[in-house]
Amino acid sequence: MKIFEVGHQAKSSKARTGKLYTPHGTVETPCFMPVGTQGTVKTQMLRNLLENKVQIICTNAYHIYLRPGLEIIKKAGGLHKFIGFNRPILTDSGGFQVFSLAKIRKIDDDGVTFMSHLDGSSHKFTPELVAHIQNTLAPDIKMPLDECLEWPSTRSATLRALQHTTSWSKRCKLANQGGILFGIVQGGGFSDLRKRSCQELLEIDFPGFAIGGISCGEPKQLSRDMIEAVVEELPPDKPRHLMGVGPPEDIIEYVKLGIDMFDCVIPSREGRTGTAFTSQGKLIIKNAQYKEDFTPIDPDCRCHTCTNYTRAYIRHLFQAGEILGSVLLTLHNIHFYMELMRDIRKAIK
Repeated sequence: MKIFEVGHQAKSSKARTGKLYTPHGTVETPCFMPVGTQGTVKTQMLRNLLENKVQIICTNAYHIYLRPGLEIIKKAGGLHKFIGFNRPILTDSGGFQVFSLAKIRKIDDDGVTFMSHLDGSSHKFTPELVAHIQNTLAPDIKMPLDECLEWPSTRSATLRALQHTTSWSKRCKLANQGGILFGIVQGGGFSDLRKRSCQELLEIDFPGFAIGGISCGEPKQLSRDMIEAVVEELPPDKPRHLMGVGPPEDIIEYVKLGIDMFDCVIPSREGRTGTAFTSQGKLIIKNAQYKEDFTPIDPDCRCHTCTNYTRAYIRHLFQAGEILGSVLLTLHNIHFYMELMRDIRKAIK
């Protein structure tokens, strides 16, 4: 079954529009996925997401496996029904969280053993278990178990992680039941290893590809070089998802390099902590200069926040510790990101 169709191709770059076909609807690309780690985009009701034309969200298999657990999701009839979202969902395998959150971990050829960051309980993620978790969640798009490394890492460690990722990807594919399973390209900051990862995943034959291990502390130029190296190797008729990258200026740059899909916690995390993205750049609402500023967060924005509330009021909410401040800024940021992607698609066309 064809899951992706390229639409318009820019003349001056590798930017392109496309359509991603999933069991819960078609996603226009380039797209941005707000992250709902625990099955919710923090502070937002699903109605807010729908009203702001969010096409697809990203959730996390690691977190949902630990809490509330697979039995609850199974009894609910899958993740879509449990959270009440009837549009496409992508689940990350949790590989990054195992390596970034778990207190103690041990990696071998079979998988990774780790202690939960919640209660210290011991768990072992094998490719088969990760596939089983996502089979139970039943999202539209799934990710295999991969090994993530911090930057910088030695070539030998990066090669070992690549070998694990390839092996685990094969096993995840064999255990997958339904949905769309992407392969994840690893290889750290070594372009030849990135290309090797691409070739090995192409042999396994995935319908789409994610690029992992970017924006992990490496210099921006190295990120760009690695993305360019990967895009050169991947087939043009399959979607490319850049994992965990979300600053607006980076999205614009990487769309030009040929990336179709993005996910990141930035719009919701920054909104909760008092930062708004605007047409004029970032705005830190807690700053004293906004105490008597009765203009919208962004005069050029038509979101619910900007058409109903002022900077002075939202600053007051943050100063008073009222959760509504986080709700309103996150809503604005999500609207900003959806409009950014719409404008990018329009510009490419």
